[in-house]
Amino acid sequence: MMLLLLAAGLIGGIVNALAGGATLITFPAMLAAGLPPVIANASNAVAVAPGHLIAALVDRGQLPAPDRRLVLAMVVAAVGGAAGGALLLALPDHLFLLPVPALIGGSTLLFAVGPWLQARAGRWRGGRLLPLGLASIYGGFFGAGLGIILTMVLSLDPQAGIRAVKALKNLLATCVSLAAIVLFVARGAVAWPETLVMLAGALAGGYAGGHLIRVLPARLVRVGVIAVGTVLSVVYALRIWF
Repeated sequence: MMLLLLAAGLIGGIVNALAGGATLITFPAMLAAGLPPVIANASNAVAVAPGHLIAALVDRGQLPAPDRRLVLAMVVAAVGGAAGGALLLALPDHLFLLPVPALIGGSTLLFAVGPWLQARAGRWRGGRLLPLGLASIYGGFFGAGLGIILTMVLSLDPQAGIRAVKALKNLLATCVSLAAIVLFVARGAVAWPETLVMLAGALAGGYAGGHLIRVLPARLVRVGVIAVGTVLSVVYALRIWF
C-alpha cells in the first residue's frame, strides 16, 4: 500500500504542476490504503499542501502589497480553513463517507468546467469576503477544486490581472490549508507514515511536473484527471450508496 501512496503522490504532484486536481487522485488512494475517511482526508490535506506554498513563493513578485486588504483576506481564509477542518473532525466517519461520491463527482465536474468558469469570472461584480469565507470553509473540509473556486472569487475584482489572481489564489489556498492542518495535527487526525510517503511522492512529482510542463500538454493531463475522477465517483457511489 505504501507503493500505491508513493505512486499516487508522484502522479498527483505532476498533475498539480501541469493542470491542478491532485486531490481527485490522492484522496481515493488514501482511502484505498485502508485509512478511515476522515483520517484519509486530513492526511491527504497535509500531503498535498506544499504545492500551494511552493507556487505562492515562486510567483511572490505578483502578490499585492501587504496592506490591510491583503491581511484581512488572509485572516478570512485562515479562519474559514480552520472552520472547515473543525467541521470535518466533528463528523463521524460514516457521515463523512456518505457524501464522498458526490464530493469526488462534484469536484470532477468543477475541474472539468473550471476553464470556462474562470474565463467568465472577470465579468462578475460584487464583494468577495463572504464568498472567500465560504470557499475557505469548503477548502478546510475537503479541498478538491479549491484553486478553481478561489480563482473565481478573486476574479470578482475587475482590475485584477490573471497572473496576480493566480499568485493570490496560491497564497490564500496556503492559508486555508495551513489553518486546517494545524487543527488536524493538534487533534491527532493525521496518519503520519502514509502521509509522509505520499508527501515524498508529491514533492518529486511537483519537481518532475515542472520539467514535463515543457513537453506534455496540460489539456491531455486534464482529460486524464477528469476520466479518473469520473470513474472513481462511480466506483465509490456503487460501494457506498448501493
